[in-house]
Amino acid sequence: MILDTNGIQKILPHRYPFLMVDAILEMERFKRIVGVKNVSINEDFFQGHFPGKPILPGVLIIEALAQTGGLLLLQEVPERENKLLYFVAVDDARFRRPVVPGEQLRLEVAVVSWRGNFCKLRGTASVNGELAAEATLMCKMVDRDPVETPAVAQPAGVAGHRE
Repeated sequence: MILDTNGIQKILPHRYPFLMVDAILEMERFKRIVGVKNVSINEDFFQGHFPGKPILPGVLIIEALAQTGGLLLLQEVPERENKLLYFVAVDDARFRRPVVPGEQLRLEVAVVSWRGNFCKLRGTASVNGELAAEATLMCKMVDRDPVETPAVAQPAGVAGHRE
């Protein structure tokens, strides 16, 4: 194992319950990465997706692929704590088999192209060598805004309101 959950959290901004990568097994700088997601019945979304027949939502498999790719990209970014990766597109997404609690999802992501702040990745997710999902992901790196205190909402009829 190259990175465990603690190492992953030093790179990715995601936290429980939305951190979708448990470990990184392989990594080739600028090229590819392999991670795993242990699918546990304890995850909240299984209460409603689907009662009596729990299945990992496809959008969360795509998110797991994106986070795995994000780990590869952010490794190379100076001052990564000041950056975020935003999805700009998901193409050619296909879901080949359901993923259920107790299984381990293997997440393989390769860099297709990387120019400036834009990156295109190709990812596959499999269970025991059987393809579960695949997609092409595009993302853009943006500056993270400094933490701001939320503005206090003003009641109607105040400041600038004319009748």
